[in-house]
Amino acid sequence: MATVVFVHAHPDDEASQTAGSMARAAKEGHRVVLVVATNGDHGDAPDDLADGETVVHRRRVEAAASNAVIGTHRVEFLGYSDSGMTGWAQNDHDESFVRADTEEAAQRLAAILREEAADVVVGYDWHGGYGHPDHVKVHAVARRAAELAGTPRYLESSMNRTAMIRGHEAALAAGLDVGDWDPSQPMDDGNPLGSLESELHWACDVSDFLEVKREALRAHASQSDAQGMLQMPEQMFAAGFGVEHFIEPGRPDGMVVGWFLDG
Repeated sequence: MATVVFVHAHPDDEASQTAGSMARAAKEGHRVVLVVATNGDHGDAPDDLADGETVVHRRRVEAAASNAVIGTHRVEFLGYSDSGMTGWAQNDHDESFVRADTEEAAQRLAAILREEAADVVVGYDWHGGYGHPDHVKVHAVARRAAELAGTPRYLESSMNRTAMIRGHEAALAAGLDVGDWDPSQPMDDGNPLGSLESELHWACDVSDFLEVKREALRAHASQSDAQGMLQMPEQMFAAGFGVEHFIEPGRPDGMVVGWFLDG
């Protein structure tokens, strides 16, 4: 059995991006650890905060509930502040993750990888999937931490833009109203969403864990983005979340439809 450490930028990112793989790994007997880089302090502030309760506290409580559903064995926070979206004033705050020294942040993460004797660490692709500054920073920090800790395998979570383009074209051909959605349009940093299929190495079937993903998203009840995903029609949710994709630098080109923990 392996120990797999998933690194995410904010509380709730695990629910939308890798909850299926995390739940599958846990069910198969692997040890699953989540490390969250930021406190998520610039997420939505719920109306029902109690006296003395902060957004950070609420989001940690929600993260605990989400990961209890997933089956995560340990949740750790690196303790940085949420940097906000590109161009926000929060980008320049001293404690923001995007301003953190990459080597220092990587050392914090590497300490957890060593403590866990991690076999696999999973970060983000080179532009964090959609260009959010904290996601881009996770890419650099996770990659460097894997080097520092000597973790045997390093993977990057991404999204299959080619599949999304096929779905978009099929919807248009069928005359469906897709609004202004276009998977090829520039995202937060000017790059399109995710990665082309030719850049991916793993397409992992997590369709048996779709309800786990829904429950994980529900646990992040204060966050509108997470709750908005739950409004997707069942068939669309299954199409969008039933397969999780990963890049594994150093592997031969070509996407394998399989499970990265087999063998």
